Amino acid sequence: MPQPLFRTSPHGNRRLALQTLGLAAASLSPWSALAQNNHLPVEQVKILCGFPAGGTADTTSRRVGDKLAGSAYTRNPAVVENKTGAGGRIAIEAVKNAAPDGSTLLLSAYSMLLIYPHIYRTLPYDPFKDFAPVAMASVLSHGLAVGPVVPASVKTVKDFVAWCKANPDRASYASPAAGSTPHFLGALLSLNTGVPMTHVAYRGSVPGVTDVIGGQIAAMFTPHGDFLANHRAGKLRLLATSGKSRSPFAPEVATFAEQGFPELTVEEWFGFFAPAKTPASVVAAANSAINQSLKDKGLIDSLALQGLLPLGGSSDDMAKDMRRQFDYWGPVVKRIGFTADS
Repeated sequence: MPQPLFRTSPHGNRRLALQTLGLAAASLSPWSALAQNNHLPVEQVKILCGFPAGGTADTTSRRVGDKLAGSAYTRNPAVVENKTGAGGRIAIEAVKNAAPDGSTLLLSAYSMLLIYPHIYRTLPYDPFKDFAPVAMASVLSHGLAVGPVVPASVKTVKDFVAWCKANPDRASYASPAAGSTPHFLGALLSLNTGVPMTHVAYRGSVPGVTDVIGGQIAAMFTPHGDFLANHRAGKLRLLATSGKSRSPFAPEVATFAEQGFPELTVEEWFGFFAPAKTPASVVAAANSAINQSLKDKGLIDSLALQGLLPLGGSSDDMAKDMRRQFDYWGPVVKRIGFTADS
């Protein structure tokens, strides 16, 4: 006669049986592997990027993702998915709703998480509650460049402001998107000098740069890496960069602060985020792998082509800077008076 799988006896077999059943039930839970600490290394990591291939966000995603292979975090290079639309918000929401098991990361500029809450009345995510900061990846400075609409005698930011004042019908600047950091840099320059400047929002940097070179618009604020090739070729003139110090990629160009506009000092970073409730051990492993990748010379050289510098640091560093940037941009956006409905 077949014996029962579990016996009930005074010797504790029933207790053992219940414990065994409990473990079996736990193994059916979707997050049980996390509880058992068997989740590392992650077999395959996907990085969601909210912007098209070829841009600065995509470059950071792919170059870092390639270097994660063989780390304690993951065995394989990460797969990058360009989930574009809504100014990066579609990718952000997708990561918010992803499993918190380390298999999905978001790569985003900080503005999509820390400035957007100040300009959109409702957002489908909370940057502090819905995500775990993993690591800052790369940092960039923005720049102001002018094209053939602006006379060659305009060589500084003060020259440009004076030209705008004298030519109000042509005093305009492009940015890669309404509500973007470059948009607000131009708005601050206009506000702080009292010189009206018309903002023209483009869908990305490339079409705006093309129109500056073609004489359709006077100037543009955008990541300065997007100006470098044309600046070196003499097709446009980079007047200033927004970093705390001069860009190593255009050391001949003075910063806004050097030219008397310290309020335009902004260094925007790209960072990796995981869904909230991702275990601390997974976040730590991802942070370590990302920081290690940022030491690779080939990766550093690839970033440099687009005016990017590797950043790195701890997840705590990132969390602190998130709060600092959020608090900084709130009053700035309020002063500018821009909302998504403007």
